[in-house]
Amino acid sequence: MGRSLYEESADARAVFDEADEVLGFALSEIIFSGPESALNLTYNTQPAILTMSIAILRTLEHEGIQADVVTGHSLGTYGALVAAGSMDFSDAVKVVRRRGRLMQDAVEPGLGAMAAIIGLDAGAVSLACERASRLGVVAPANFNGPDQVVISGEREAVENAVQEAKGLGARRAVFLPVSGPFHSSLMAGVEAPLLDFLEGVVISRPRVPFVADTEARYLQDPLEIRRYLARQVASPVRFTEVLRLLSAEGVEVFVEVGPGQVLSGFTKRTIENSSVFSLDPCKGGKAALEFLREVL
Repeated sequence: MGRSLYEESADARAVFDEADEVLGFALSEIIFSGPESALNLTYNTQPAILTMSIAILRTLEHEGIQADVVTGHSLGTYGALVAAGSMDFSDAVKVVRRRGRLMQDAVEPGLGAMAAIIGLDAGAVSLACERASRLGVVAPANFNGPDQVVISGEREAVENAVQEAKGLGARRAVFLPVSGPFHSSLMAGVEAPLLDFLEGVVISRPRVPFVADTEARYLQDPLEIRRYLARQVASPVRFTEVLRLLSAEGVEVFVEVGPGQVLSGFTKRTIENSSVFSLDPCKGGKAALEFLREVL
């Protein structure tokens, strides 16, 4: 993943090299060659995704394409803040490495789980979680679109909530291959140490308007952004609300900057008649970039 981007773009290459230098090990080699077991560790996954995202961003900026407003989904928030000039990449990659370690260690392996509930509205998913909560912690964690909500919590409670959701009419449910119950109250213990780490990082007022994913509102004050980043790990991502906010304010072109096309799918299903582009270089990103160069 990402090797062709590294080889073809000097701007992207500088990002990979910077990540390696800042972190003190060859993250780029794990991104390019694995092993998958190493890449799937949250404290490697998070800086890897951020590095890929910023490498793609730099190629976009090289073409003179700049965002009018930025947002992110969970980890993607850090890429959005770098794009907005609120954080330096060198700081952001250190933070997400620490964030990943704290999240990995917050809950014993196997205790937590996450599952995507598909084909059921948010109210019904919340009801399913409420019914299953007698077995442990479980609650909506990602409001991804009108027909998809991810739930998170203790494994037994999540499994029961899935069955409750199916009984309420969910089309299907998919357990996610994650290492912890992210964006649930089980991550509350991460907030204080993450905030302590963030205190040592320079955060500036965004030069581009920034919408916070778990708040579904614009944030500008650096102190407020720092506190939000700490709270975020234990708060549900309100991505559907974010998309509707942006659409209501006149945003018509949405560009997903990073590996994968998942957010593009959420956006297309949430905002009708929107123009949505994914710049993943492994999935047609070059063609999308060529088109954006022509129309923007």
